[in-house]
Amino acid sequence: MTSPAEILQGVIFYSYLSAERKEKVCFWNHHTLVLQVSGQFMLETSAQNISMTGGEMLLIGRNQLGTLTKSPVPGGTVPGGMVPGGNYETIVISLQEDLLRKIALEEKLGADRKYIGPPNILIPSNEFLQGYFQSIVPYARNSGAAMTDEMGILKVKEGVKLLLLAMPGLCNFLFDFSEPYKIDLERFMVSNFHFNVPIEKFAQLTGRSLAAFKRDFLKTFGAPPRQWLQDKRLTEAKHLIETKHQKPSAIYLDLGFESLSHFSHSFKKKFGMAPTALNYDISSK
Repeated sequence: MTSPAEILQGVIFYSYLSAERKEKVCFWNHHTLVLQVSGQFMLETSAQNISMTGGEMLLIGRNQLGTLTKSPVPGGTVPGGMVPGGNYETIVISLQEDLLRKIALEEKLGADRKYIGPPNILIPSNEFLQGYFQSIVPYARNSGAAMTDEMGILKVKEGVKLLLLAMPGLCNFLFDFSEPYKIDLERFMVSNFHFNVPIEKFAQLTGRSLAAFKRDFLKTFGAPPRQWLQDKRLTEAKHLIETKHQKPSAIYLDLGFESLSHFSHSFKKKFGMAPTALNYDISSK
């Protein structure tokens, strides 16, 4: 079985791992429900760090950047019992906007105010959600062989309704279909510069067209986006090496560089010395 496996195309996914994996950058276009079967799931965004283990559920808000660490944990659990071994298993349900709009129309639901809570929410468990959890695990473990498209959509709808039963306030979270509004560009970029995503994605996340983003960026920072991002990442790298004694090989990916060689070349060009040399100078003092 490949990991992740598609159980319902573009909507329900199943991930199974026997060794730890860290995803460099993830972008969520849609609200996403994560059902943790076993192992440990860690989400890091500019605003939150969240960890969960077997039997827990997390709702991830749309239009976010983050990194994921997936770790097998011996003796992982699922609702109702133990899982043999310690592998990592998770079920991911993409709550796509078209489907949420359909549910809103069918159930006469809608947001009555702007959601102002955290962008990622751990869902408190109850017997209904536990039953839902148990009902979807067999489909995932069997690669969705028995799940038709119709059944899959029904399972997604059921999950949404149970979320609202557990947390009625999620109505404002799930059914706000407005486009991202213009947000504070400086605050957003200072918090998210380390994510290695295209400039177009940064523009989208700040509620701007690409042209407006570049114009506002130059006005705010006095430099084009790519130049500022490069300088900001390299300056942060120098800070981490000098003050936190971090090794270049341990930080280059987290700072948005594609490879260690690209990072080292850029660092030397800006500071006149290789990052390993700076690391050596510090350790020898």
